[in-house]
Amino acid sequence: MVFSEVRVDGIVDVGLLVLSHCENPAKVEAINFIEKVLTKDIHAVIPVTAFIGAYHIMTRYLKIHPEAAANELIETLSLRIRDVFYDAVSIDSAIEALFSAKEFKVEGWDGYLVSLAKTLGTDTIFTIDKRLTRVKGIKVVIPIPEDVLDKYHKWLEKVIKKQRR
Repeated sequence: MVFSEVRVDGIVDVGLLVLSHCENPAKVEAINFIEKVLTKDIHAVIPVTAFIGAYHIMTRYLKIHPEAAANELIETLSLRIRDVFYDAVSIDSAIEALFSAKEFKVEGWDGYLVSLAKTLGTDTIFTIDKRLTRVKGIKVVIPIPEDVLDKYHKWLEKVIKKQRR
């Protein structure tokens, strides 16, 4: 079965993978969301490339030990859930991603999410990134309650501040 034959209600952004794979104030909510995606209660896809991005964020910015970060992410990827993990990145989708990034003044990764959403026939991106709301035709869904997300952002500020010392 190919993705074009499967109902796709949205694309999962890298931030939700990060939140669900490391200790932070939003971990429980993020795990609950990712679990619904993995069990197909929510018909969304997770780009395999997002796991690589999550590793980068976890190790570089959150200073999680590389072995721990890799093990957590590999454990989830090893589930190899068909119709959830999206592993096709073509040159055309990369070009479209860069055009979208330029047009909407967003990061290249966000341009890729927009491109992938169009390819898979959805307008929804599940994320914690409010910047994606500037993209016309894209519906941003933040599956973490606002109060929990506020706690996460305060926690993140402390983590980053501590690293600068």
